[in-house]
Amino acid sequence: MSEERHTLLAIHSTGAADPHELLQRQEVIRRSKIAAAVVVLLLLLGGARTVFSQSQKMEQLKADIQTRSQINVKTQVVNLREAGQTVALPGSLQGYVQSPIYARVPGYVKKWHKDIGSRVRKGEVLAELETPETDEQLAQALATKQQLAASLELAKSTEARWVALRAKDAVSQQEVDEKRSNTTQALANLASAEANMQRLKQLSNFKSLISPTDGVITRRNVDTGDLVDAGAGGGLARALFVVTQTDPLRLYVNVPQSYAQQIKPGQKVSVSQTELGAKKFEGKLARTAASIDPLTRSMQVEISLDNKDGLLLPGAFVQVDLPLQKKSTLTIPNNALIIRGQGIKVAVVGADNRVKMQALTLGRNLGEQVEVLSGLESGVRLVLNPPDALSEGDTVSFNPDPPKTEAPAKDQAAAQKDKP
Repeated sequence: MSEERHTLLAIHSTGAADPHELLQRQEVIRRSKIAAAVVVLLLLLGGARTVFSQSQKMEQLKADIQTRSQINVKTQVVNLREAGQTVALPGSLQGYVQSPIYARVPGYVKKWHKDIGSRVRKGEVLAELETPETDEQLAQALATKQQLAASLELAKSTEARWVALRAKDAVSQQEVDEKRSNTTQALANLASAEANMQRLKQLSNFKSLISPTDGVITRRNVDTGDLVDAGAGGGLARALFVVTQTDPLRLYVNVPQSYAQQIKPGQKVSVSQTELGAKKFEGKLARTAASIDPLTRSMQVEISLDNKDGLLLPGAFVQVDLPLQKKSTLTIPNNALIIRGQGIKVAVVGADNRVKMQALTLGRNLGEQVEVLSGLESGVRLVLNPPDALSEGDTVSFNPDPPKTEAPAKDQAAAQKDKP
């Protein structure tokens, strides 16, 4: 094979090589190595990118799984607070003095002068009675008194004569003592008749029914010509009039045993009536029963209430807002409680957002809040309206607490201006 053929076939000849040709061959080899290195580098970069992309996808998948496994809840941080509590209790107004007036003597209603709603003064005549039986008894008592007075005079004169005869020794001492005893008996009979006559005179004075106090006639149960009985014995007689003192008023309420220790005489209370809207009346706790009723487990208290304008009516149903003494208490919302077979618990969110079921002991129910006696500390975060699927160790998510807003600069300047 000739040298030209070797050259065409790129086969080195055994003869001496051309230096220029050797340089070209070395350049080709160098470029081939560079190209191979670039290809290998590109392959490595592509593989690394693929591995990094897969790693990112795995991390994102794990994060998505963890996010989806979390329970989104609403929470609240509870803290100790020192605040006075107000207890709303129902009650009925009563007149400070409420006097039912009965007939003292039997008879007929001759005339009545005051009707319901009339304001009367103490000592004012409300009605007049006709008492024929009492009048006849008084006349009989007067006649009996006169008869006994005559008998007494006779007994005295007889005693005097027998004493004189005894001085002459004409009669015995026994006979004198008998005459003296007759005089004593006649004197006693006269005194008895006098007392009976005075009693009937006093009864005659009750022909006029008198108001015992200032007030309003809240009830009239008689009319002209009615037959009335004496007194209120056995509940057979009825009250002819009822006089009620409307200023001030009395108000009795029953305070539950759980609040009884916090009630003291002299406390101010607020009284409201639904029909009068938002108007409030200030009363004063006058006295307490100082004991618990074993049937109702409550203590009765009396409240005195001014009623100068007459807006409040005796017998009306009202609501009393009774303030209690201030004390530091830990209260939680009612919707944070979990009531299950193991008892009452709450879901406490820890620093790692994991739930811990905490048992606790409850105190008074304050409506929307409930007092905690033990089992919970101030500053913990509780889950509100916990779902049924929530259990120990679950991870939860919640919205962060809103930041405390500061007063605008204008309001702060006004506040500083108002300070002395």
